[in-house]
Amino acid sequence: IHPAMEATTSLLDAAAVGDLVLLDPLTEESLLQTLQERFRRSNIYTYIGNVVISVNPYRSLPIYTPETVQEYRNCNFFAVKPHIYAIADDAYRSLRDRDRDQCILITGESGAGKTEASKLVMSYVAAVCSKGEEVDKVKEQLLQSNPVLEAFGNAKTIRNDNSSRFGKYMDVEFDFKGEPLGGVISNYLLEKSRIVRHVKGERNFHIFYQLLAGGSAQLLQQLKLRQDCRHYGYLNRESSGLPGMDDAANFRAMQVIGFSPAEVTALLEVTAVVLKLGNVQLSSSYQASGMEASSIAEPQELQEICELIGLDPAVLERALCSRTVKARNEMVLTTLSVPQGYYGRDALAKNIYSRLFDWLVNRINTSIQVSRKVMGVLDIYGFEIFQDNGFEQFIINYCNEKLQQIFILMTLKEEQEEYVREVPPTHAGPPLCCPQCGILAMLDEECLRPGVVNEDTFLTKLNQLFATHKHYESKETQNARRVMDATLPSQCFRIHHYAGKVTYNVTGFIEKNNDLLFRDLSQAMWASRHELLRSLFPEGDPQKVSLKLPPTAGFQFKASVATLMKNLYSKNPNYIRCIKPNETKTGMLFTPELVLAQIRYLGLMENVRVRRAGYAFRQLYDSFLQRYKMLSPRTWPHWTGSHREGTKVLLEDLAFPPEELAFGHTKIFIRSPRTLFDLERRRQERVAELATLIQKTFRGWRCRTQYQLMRKSQIIISAWFRGHMQKNRYKQMKRSALIIQAYARGWKSRRLLRELKSQCHRHAAATTIAAYWRGYQVRRAYRRYFRSGASTRLANFIYQRLVQKFLVGLARNLPPLSVMDRTWPPAPYKFLADANQELRSIFYRWKCKKYREQLTPQRRALLQTKLHASELFKDKKALYSKSLQQPFQGEYLGLTQNPKYQKLHAVAKDKLVMADTVRKVNKANGKMVPRLLLLTTEHLVLADPKAAQPKMVLSLGDISSISVTRFSDGFLALHLKETSTGGAKGDFLLISDHLIELVTRLHKTLMDTTAQKGAMTITVVESAKAGTNIPVCKKKGSHKMEILVQ
Repeated sequence: IHPAMEATTSLLDAAAVGDLVLLDPLTEESLLQTLQERFRRSNIYTYIGNVVISVNPYRSLPIYTPETVQEYRNCNFFAVKPHIYAIADDAYRSLRDRDRDQCILITGESGAGKTEASKLVMSYVAAVCSKGEEVDKVKEQLLQSNPVLEAFGNAKTIRNDNSSRFGKYMDVEFDFKGEPLGGVISNYLLEKSRIVRHVKGERNFHIFYQLLAGGSAQLLQQLKLRQDCRHYGYLNRESSGLPGMDDAANFRAMQVIGFSPAEVTALLEVTAVVLKLGNVQLSSSYQASGMEASSIAEPQELQEICELIGLDPAVLERALCSRTVKARNEMVLTTLSVPQGYYGRDALAKNIYSRLFDWLVNRINTSIQVSRKVMGVLDIYGFEIFQDNGFEQFIINYCNEKLQQIFILMTLKEEQEEYVREVPPTHAGPPLCCPQCGILAMLDEECLRPGVVNEDTFLTKLNQLFATHKHYESKETQNARRVMDATLPSQCFRIHHYAGKVTYNVTGFIEKNNDLLFRDLSQAMWASRHELLRSLFPEGDPQKVSLKLPPTAGFQFKASVATLMKNLYSKNPNYIRCIKPNETKTGMLFTPELVLAQIRYLGLMENVRVRRAGYAFRQLYDSFLQRYKMLSPRTWPHWTGSHREGTKVLLEDLAFPPEELAFGHTKIFIRSPRTLFDLERRRQERVAELATLIQKTFRGWRCRTQYQLMRKSQIIISAWFRGHMQKNRYKQMKRSALIIQAYARGWKSRRLLRELKSQCHRHAAATTIAAYWRGYQVRRAYRRYFRSGASTRLANFIYQRLVQKFLVGLARNLPPLSVMDRTWPPAPYKFLADANQELRSIFYRWKCKKYREQLTPQRRALLQTKLHASELFKDKKALYSKSLQQPFQGEYLGLTQNPKYQKLHAVAKDKLVMADTVRKVNKANGKMVPRLLLLTTEHLVLADPKAAQPKMVLSLGDISSISVTRFSDGFLALHLKETSTGGAKGDFLLISDHLIELVTRLHKTLMDTTAQKGAMTITVVESAKAGTNIPVCKKKGSHKMEILVQ
């Protein structure tokens, strides 16, 4: 069904026809009026055959909902209203079902809505694909690539707030089921000159403003950036906020697909370097030779840049302020003037950003690229005509000329192929044409020519080569033709493009085409420690120095466009032609003059004429016959033959002139739209007749059905009423019988009840008399034996109650669980004294057991040592009571903190038990000297505290016994065996401040180690004299010493 045949839009309403091929008459005025009327009705899409015309509404319309997606899914292209979803669905189904690679060409000038159209195509394809975790992941990656590329490749221009400053061609790749597997993105000619300068009212690339507005304080500090846009020279030191665009929100929402956090950080660091390069200022100075030189005016920015990329500031300063030139196999370092330095700085910034953008595209491709059948979507910069047009506009318009050429060629080719396929050879289609352009080749030749090369020589060559070309104008060619035109300056030339005349200023053509970057700057970037930045400048490697000139920008772009054209020729094309309705970007404002200019240079009239050059309307036989078969009695209501024969029979009955019709192999062709209008008018009249017939038949059927329903209802109501009356009579009779039966049964029951009650009374009286009699006999017999055992039973009962009361009261008043608490409640009665004492003992032992179970292994060992000391000294030595409150530490010297003492432990080579300071009594003169005592599991070591050298090492097996006094002194006598190593020197006399602990640990260790060799004895001696509080040693003879203690 053709779009103009929709029920909602009449085909006869020529002011808003959905397909411009059906315009009658076909003029520029009627075409413009149709677009304006459809735009006024918010119908922004119109067809020219299978080409979609899109007029940018500059506001959101409710025509992209999920319901709309389902409406256009798997539909016939001409069965629904014109929409961009229709061409997207047609391309997708052709790819999926016919296995034909597709491309969607979106063209139009800047601000016409090409980028938004490409997004809508991608979102529709993503929506209609099947679901699944892997498929959803791929769709998410494809959709997320757009915001990233827009941030780095789009900018605000005078005509468009989100203008693409690069060309993007995306191949979306599908498997045999039509599910997306990935994609490949190709970019063309990023406008890198925007990095260093842009006119007032425009902005640099979005990413700079998004980074400054949306980056966190920590991120900006890491990148050494300030949030104020006015701080940066490359942003024209302006605060450029855009109404309706939230840079901060866009930055936070931007996700770089498939990138690791390290790669995202590196990407933002390089972006910050480009932004900060614009703040590097140069100052002028003169050398001794009188030549001008440049130097860094403020080294702070340079220092921060070098910290970001890991480069020595001196290396970057030398690369910015000087240049190495090779002359006769010698390397000569020449200084640069300030303008030359600024040129090098700007060239470096442009090259970094351009290469970073290429890296970004390639990195995204590695995340989404596979190799399958593809659908290409081309979103490239539109035709641009500014007040001052330079090299960038020339390149952009060159690309648009090529796209216009491929549109014309492929449209004509498709039209001719359909005529060859369908229409007999007597009908011919329109011819083909193809223009060419050679200015870029001349520009490359001029850039490579030796000698003085500038814009003047380039313009002179153009004037010589294209002096007679009808599409070329300059001041010189106008003078030769004696044409006076004040609008064409001397430094400009003018080209007659398909979209109109554009005047280009040749200033900067040579420089921008050369795109020269000093080798010193490339080598400096390669020398940085920043992996990403280093990878962008492989030519900076000193080992790979090449003297070959790099290709020019024009040559690179021309090669890219040639590759694009070859790619587009290999696919089935689908076209979306975007139109900009006004210059002010106002919502739903239509400027006829502006739209008419675009209609002319887009060639829409020619496209319509091509479609109507042979036949204005064509449709498959099946669809045509299905729509118009009611116009002939021979085809209505059913046709049993072939669709082609049915169409012939139908048109023969309608008696149209034979020259208006042509029968193809699968389609019917109608030459004039008037014939189609006549068909549609007859169909509407016939549909009205058929509708009347259907209404008449339906009303008769409805009346008959209603009568039959009423008759059936009356019969049913009568039957139900008679049945209801009989049921009520039966219920009344039944109710009367039940009442009579109830009275009779009640009388009989009451009589029986009276008899039963009389029997029960007699039985109860007999039972009572018998019970009283048996009780009397039992009581009389029991009185004889009751008093003999009553006292014993009462005594036992009282005893049990007293014991129970005692135990319950003891359970409620138990003493605390502390092992130091020995209190216990006394027995309330004397006969419970023994039991009370036994309970007290049991309770105390239970408390001790619970206390022992809570002890840690260290605490248990310490208490065992205390118990051992109690067994040795309790009630034997007066010093014992003072040691009870002192914990046994064992190690009093701090061996681990004092490295001087650590080697003493190494002498014994076994486990340390105790380390303390003692005083040794000299047997020769009775004097006391300090000594370090180390007790181990097998030895006892005495050492000098100053030198930390062992004086005596005794094996524990050499000690036979120990003697102490009974008083509060610290005196200790070690008795050695005569056969021991130290036995010849005699016993040792020591004084210790921790005597109890020392003797206890020594005795316990000796008992553990010498358990099989014999026990060691500890003797407590008494002294008959007491003179002082401390031991007094006096020598008596040569072998005796008197010791007095108290």
